[in-house]
Amino acid sequence: MNKYQRTAQWLIGLGCLILLVGSALHLMVAYPRVSAALVTSNLNEDLRNALRAVFLMIGLTWIVTALVILIATLARTRTSKPIILFCGSALLLQIPIWVSLMGWFVGNEMFLLAAGLIVCGGLFFRGSGSV
Repeated sequence: MNKYQRTAQWLIGLGCLILLVGSALHLMVAYPRVSAALVTSNLNEDLRNALRAVFLMIGLTWIVTALVILIATLARTRTSKPIILFCGSALLLQIPIWVSLMGWFVGNEMFLLAAGLIVCGGLFFRGSGSV
């Protein structure tokens, strides 16, 4: 394994680790606070349940995304590089939407860093069928 491949794997791995930590914080720290705030809100119950579900689902989606990227990285198949770049780019494309809706805060910065590392690592990455 050459230096570029090792660097790519480290960048992708670090990006996935940050993504997983951000997801865990979202689910274990922020979700209970949002749930508690929704209980005291005057929203109807269906909307409160929908907001809780969306909050929970986005955290789980980030975990699945990180796992797909890690599997693609470790499998090193022909489709690994496109999968890594697609998932990383999808995360990057979400950042402007989050910032426009919520402004800058540590969560956006964590996911921006994670997505940037994954995309940079994906650009260096060579799967088994890559040239």
